[in-house]
Amino acid sequence: MGSVDQCSLWGCRRLSSESARRSTRKSHSSATNHWCRLTHSSAATATRRTAACRRAAARERSTAAQRIFERVENPALAFRPEPGAIPDAAGCYLFRDHHGRVVYVGKAKSLRQRLASYFQSWQQIAPRTQAMLEAARSVDWIVVDNEVEALHLEYNLIKEHRPRYNVRYRDDKSYPYLALTTSEEVPRARVLRNPRNPRDRRFGPYAHAYAIRETLDLLLRVFPVRSCSQGVYDRAQRSGRPCLYYHIGRCAAPCVGHIGVEEHRQLVGQLAAFLDGDSDETLARIEREMRTAADELNFEAAARLRDQLLAARTVLSKQQMVSSRREDLDAVDLVEDDLEAAVQVFFVRRGRVVGRKGWTVDKVEQLDTPELLTSFLLELYEERRDDVPPLVLVPTQPADHDAVGALLGELRGSTVRFHVPRRGEKRALLETVRDNARGAFQRHKLTRAQDFNARSQALPDLQAALGLGDAPLRIEAFDISHLGGTEVVGSMVAFEDGLPRKSEYRRFKVGADRNDDYAAMHEVIRRRFARLLEDEVAPADAPKRFAYPPNLVLVDGGPGQLNAALAALRDLGLGQRIQVAALAKRYEELYVSGDPQPIVLPRGSPALFLLQRVRDEAHRFAVSYHRIRRRRSVMTSELDAVPGVGPARRRALLRRFGSVTALRHASVADLMEVPGVSRTIATAVRAHLAGPDGEEATV
Repeated sequence: MGSVDQCSLWGCRRLSSESARRSTRKSHSSATNHWCRLTHSSAATATRRTAACRRAAARERSTAAQRIFERVENPALAFRPEPGAIPDAAGCYLFRDHHGRVVYVGKAKSLRQRLASYFQSWQQIAPRTQAMLEAARSVDWIVVDNEVEALHLEYNLIKEHRPRYNVRYRDDKSYPYLALTTSEEVPRARVLRNPRNPRDRRFGPYAHAYAIRETLDLLLRVFPVRSCSQGVYDRAQRSGRPCLYYHIGRCAAPCVGHIGVEEHRQLVGQLAAFLDGDSDETLARIEREMRTAADELNFEAAARLRDQLLAARTVLSKQQMVSSRREDLDAVDLVEDDLEAAVQVFFVRRGRVVGRKGWTVDKVEQLDTPELLTSFLLELYEERRDDVPPLVLVPTQPADHDAVGALLGELRGSTVRFHVPRRGEKRALLETVRDNARGAFQRHKLTRAQDFNARSQALPDLQAALGLGDAPLRIEAFDISHLGGTEVVGSMVAFEDGLPRKSEYRRFKVGADRNDDYAAMHEVIRRRFARLLEDEVAPADAPKRFAYPPNLVLVDGGPGQLNAALAALRDLGLGQRIQVAALAKRYEELYVSGDPQPIVLPRGSPALFLLQRVRDEAHRFAVSYHRIRRRRSVMTSELDAVPGVGPARRRALLRRFGSVTALRHASVADLMEVPGVSRTIATAVRAHLAGPDGEEATV
């Protein structure tokens, strides 16, 4: 990626560098002179002015990118450590920007040799590395004992800091898993898209949700384990009646004791073994029991077992057999170009494909194929620590494959090998994986092209329209939500490079006047940016979750909300540092400080679409939090007024007795059977729920 044209695709990121800022300010004055705030003028005039602004923004991006390549002196020399200060040992290094935010994490066998490569002649440094060094202002490092520890530390640092110049793998879709919740006392089988509990067993992922649901329905005929929600299970326990799944033969009903808890766990273990590929024993057992039932003339049981055998064979027929040796392995392959890559993995257990998954990655980091494989394998098996196979098929040996193999071997507890197949079944399997990666890559390119181009155009257009010194690489949007002045909450969402950064979303409980939206907005803005000032003076090692100022603050509303936000910033002394705009819903008019006339961006323009998306996301986040608060406020009962009964005891009592009505008929001894309820609390509950003279209260 050595040409200026290719590098111009990075224009939005590089405008954040100091050299890009200087070039942007010089050319920006001419662009802003030609920008006219669009009011309700003719459509032709608006179109001409919009085109002029786009051309000016394109010239600015091209000039900024060109300046980077024309630079002679390496900007990293300004913070180069003394050569003798860098240890000649294995470890990780972190480049930070002027806010102290980590922008890149790397590892090295020798920190001294690796870091020296960043301080060489500017023309010898790759374009992506140049972009990172433009943003960096300091570098530090962490020394470890060996290369394996460096690999592990690098992954953890990337996961913690999410640096923008390290590659990031994104699932190309949210794949469903079949999960067995072995962390629960009575495990259940569930279809989940994001199983989180590491103690649960998960199988997959599968390509389609309908396929795994059909498979689960067949499996429940053979292994009738619990699959209901906790609420359904609790109701069945209280009523003593099993749900419909028991009556149609899909559940053994542990809720009412038709099967013991330990016996049910054994059934779950049999299901897990079947899903792991141990199917021969299951098929042989069912066939043996079917013949025994037929010999005993128990034809009803024999017919039921016949149906189970058919269901088990149907499940196996849905799994592609790819290895006659019935091995456990994963097959990994990828397709890439200069900018992006698509990775596919097939999970093979006992010779059958039991799941597959795909990722896409922006190659913001200068990595070749072996290095890309290394970073991907660490990402993959950190998520699947309990399912590392002994063999991984790869198109080429990953970089540092000995260290990667040792690290994965620690996770597995035995040796893990990487193999590049040249012929036979394994080669055919890897070619199938590559074909899937190629198809996924083409689909990703088609859907991404329009979105990427729109975002690349939207940010410079916004910069020109609002007269910003920099492109708004980080936008924070705020909104207020309440219902008639009750449960007033605020939201903050963050977008970076035109994409949501959900890890930096924030929610606020508002204590201002309940019927004053302006006061609520003032409070939310003040609280957010007060934290910015606190984090800026905090010690370097303190967590700084609010330390990064936005290029643009967007509030949902009109001039009133805009003035409230500006007043809050002026109170904090930030009136000149932070640019604020308000987007009104009615006519999608954009209000800015110091101009009573709104800016009307052209309908359908990428800039307006981006602002609408940011504004709507802030509104959605605020409304969802308001609904949560409102739901909590109405979920109260008579137990809330009992001294000593908090949320945990209230839930325990209602789970045991089902309702306040049942609690009224319970004795003190019955209440004391609930864990955490002492005689004092039981007596207080009984007294509170009883009527006058100790009689039971009427319902």
